[in-house]
Parts: sequence; structure tokens; C-alpha cells
Amino acid sequence: MSASAAEYLARGAAGHHPELPETTSGTIRLDLGEGGRTEHWYLTIDHQEVGVTRSAEAADLVIRADREVFDRIAAGRLHLAAAILRNDISGQGNLRLLTMLRRIFPGPPDARHPRDVAGSPHRLAAR
Repeated sequence: MSASAAEYLARGAAGHHPELPETTSGTIRLDLGEGGRTEHWYLTIDHQEVGVTRSAEAADLVIRADREVFDRIAAGRLHLAAAILRNDISGQGNLRLLTMLRRIFPGPPDARHPRDVAGSPHRLAAR
């Protein structure tokens, strides 16, 4: 069973993220809505380090969506860009940070890095 967005944020999002550009810094607040209640998560990004707290403070970027949408993103079953195009999530503020958020959440469980695919034996044999 995949982790919920809250579980992922509480246990897996904080720490060093080498996939983030070293010069990126900013704050992101995630507003997870469910049944008339909103749960707030506050991410601080600074030089590939991500801090996660529970706060409703103002942030450089605020993303709002139903908890179920965030759960699907955390499980790798929904890409952040697809969620935006479907109006499943809304954002306000520095949208450049949205691409950083995509790098913090995991990708699809069966995804492989492009470099791994390019150097795979099947790819080389097809040439």
C-alpha cells in the first residue's frame, strides 16, 4: 500500500534532495482539503535541503487541493503538471517553485531514470 501525502511529508520529504538545483530557495505551503477541513504543510527549500513543518504561514507558493489528489501525487499515480491541467490543484504565488515540488514528491513506482534506459542492454542491442 502506498503512503498518503501526509505520511510522505512527515517521513520522507524532509532532508537533502540532490535533484533540486543548488541555488533554489523558497517556501511552499500545501493546503490539503478534506470534508470542510484543511491541513497545512509548510516546506522550506534552501540549497537542496527541504524542511517540513505543519504551519499555515504565508509562503512564496501556496498549493491547494483535495487530500485525495495529494495522496495520488505522493503515490506517484498523478503527475503534478497533469493535476494542474485538470484543475485538480490550484496555486498562487511563485509558480517556479512548482517544478521544485515535483522533484520533492516521488515519481511513478515503475519509473526509471533516462540515463539508465539509454545505457540498458536492450537499448544497445536495438542499434
